Amino acid sequence: MNMVRNILPVLLLLTGFPVQAQPPQFQVPQLPEGDGKQLIEIACYSCHSSFNIVGSAGYDTVDEWKHVFDTMVDLSDAQATTIASYLAEHFPADASRMPTLVPGAAEIEIREWVVPTLGQRSRDPIEAPDGSIWWTGMWASLVGRLDPVTGDMQEFKLPLAARPHSIVPDEAGNIWYTGNSNGTIGKLDPQTGLITEYQTSARDPHSAAFHPNGSLYFTAQGAGMLGRLDPETGELTEVQSEPRPYGIQVAANGTVWVAFNGANKIGALDPETMAIRYYDIPNEASRVRRLGLDSSGIVWFVNSTQGKIGRLDPSSGEIRQWDSPSGPTSHPYALAVIDDKVWYNESGMRPDALVRFDPENEAFQSWAIPSGVGIVRNMWVTKEGNLLIHQSSSNRIGLVEIK
Repeated sequence: MNMVRNILPVLLLLTGFPVQAQPPQFQVPQLPEGDGKQLIEIACYSCHSSFNIVGSAGYDTVDEWKHVFDTMVDLSDAQATTIASYLAEHFPADASRMPTLVPGAAEIEIREWVVPTLGQRSRDPIEAPDGSIWWTGMWASLVGRLDPVTGDMQEFKLPLAARPHSIVPDEAGNIWYTGNSNGTIGKLDPQTGLITEYQTSARDPHSAAFHPNGSLYFTAQGAGMLGRLDPETGELTEVQSEPRPYGIQVAANGTVWVAFNGANKIGALDPETMAIRYYDIPNEASRVRRLGLDSSGIVWFVNSTQGKIGRLDPSSGEIRQWDSPSGPTSHPYALAVIDDKVWYNESGMRPDALVRFDPENEAFQSWAIPSGVGIVRNMWVTKEGNLLIHQSSSNRIGLVEIK
C-alpha cells in the first residue's frame, strides 16, 4: 500500500478517552444515512464537536480507515469494520490536502510509540535530564514517562481538573506542567509521585520555559497574560499582554521571546521588569504559534495563517519570510532550531508533513510523518540533537533521529 495514501487521515476522528477526562458536550452533527452511522454517534461524539471535519480528508479503503482510529478508541473487530466501511463509502480521500513533499539530501528516521491510555491527546513531549521522554495527556489529566531504549511507559495521574497543556523539566528531574483548565502551575516529583500546585490569576496557563535565573515563565492564551513563578518561594508575577500569547522560548542573553496567536506580533519579555517589547509581523492577519532561536540569537517563527516561516533579527527589527512548500493553507505550527537548521510541520496537510529549512541556501526538504493524523503542536530538541514530536489525535509520541 502506498505510504502517503496509508496516512491520509481526518483531522480529528473517533478519539475515545476516560470518562473523567471528557470535554463539554457538543451539538450532535448530521451524518449520511447508512450502516455505521449509529456506531459513530456512540463511539465518536463524546469527543468530536463536528463530523464535518471528515469532509476535507479521508481514506478510500476499510483498512486505511481502521489505521486511523485503531489508536483512538478500542472497538471490537465487528464494530471497527462496520464504521470503517461506512467512512470509506461516504468520506473518501481528498487529494487536495496532500502535502508538497520536497526531496533532499538530509536523512532522518522517525520512531513512534502509542501511549497506554487512548484518547488522552498526548502532546508536547520533552526530554528529562536522565534521557527519559515525558509527555502530557491533556484530556486524561496525566503525564507520562517513556524509556526510549526499552519502550517502557508509565503514566502519572494529575488533579482531574488540571488538563495539563505543556510540560517542562527542571534540573533535578521534576516535571512542571501548565494546568490549562484549573489555572495552576504544577510540579510532579517522579520519585514520589507527589504534586505541588501554584494557583495563578490566569485561567489557562499554556506553555512554559525555565530561565537561567531559576524562574519558570509561562503564557496564558485565553487570559492574555504572561507569568513568572519563583519555584523557591512560590512567588507569582503576572502581567497582561497582547491577545493570545502562545509559544515561549528563552534566549541565551536572557530575553524571553513570546509568540502571539491573537495578533500579528512577537514579544520580547524582560525577565526582571516583565516589560514587553513588541515586533509587528507584516500583514495584520498573521498569527504566530511557535518560535525558536538559532546560535546567533535570530528568532525563527511560523506564520501559521499565511503558510510561511520567518526570521526576526532582534538587533535591527528586520523580518523576512518564506513560503512553506505546501502553500498558504499549509498552516505551519510547531518549530525548533537544530544546528541552525529550522524544523517545523505543515499541520494543515494530510499527512502532517515535517519540513527542514536550511537558511544558508534557503532550501526546503520535507517528509510525511508516518501516522500523520494528529497535528504536531510542539517540538523539543534532545541533548543528542534529535527532535521530539507527537500526534495528539492518534495518541502517539515520536522521536525524529537526524542522521
